[in-house]
Amino acid sequence: MATAAGLIRAGGQFSSTMAENSLIALGDDRVCEFLRLARVAHLATANREALPHNIPLCFCFDGATRFYFVIDEKPKLRPGGGLRRMRNIAENPRVALVVDHYEEDWACLAYVLVHGTAHVVEDPNEYMLGLRNLRDKYPQYRAMALNPERNPIVRIDAARVHVWGERFRPQTK
Repeated sequence: MATAAGLIRAGGQFSSTMAENSLIALGDDRVCEFLRLARVAHLATANREALPHNIPLCFCFDGATRFYFVIDEKPKLRPGGGLRRMRNIAENPRVALVVDHYEEDWACLAYVLVHGTAHVVEDPNEYMLGLRNLRDKYPQYRAMALNPERNPIVRIDAARVHVWGERFRPQTK
């Protein structure tokens, strides 16, 4: 099992000291399991004027370095490409994705912060694979007639990752 190397105790918690461009945490089985089981992430985008926008969303992780979400059929003010997150990605593809876990017992707090580049999936095979993985994770998507024209899928290519939480601390032998 790979481990997220470079964790140090800071203020009673463990914090990552990985290099800024490091993706090593995504090779840690504990991080992958955390991402696989998480039900919601928060996507941060910004337009070309750097005006921030942050929204919760359903997502899937490919087990390597890619994250996917779809513009689904839940009620929205605008159709797919007109949503602020999509307009922001078109203007500025740099995004952040936070997957976190909260409990009243703060020793159980954890998060994974992913910085990356977002792109609308154009390849039909990648679209279908992303959709299949999202439907496997979220049964609600199985009842939705999702298609590339109305329901774009966005891929986030991770550039750097920061993990935090006791659950990610190096295992002692």
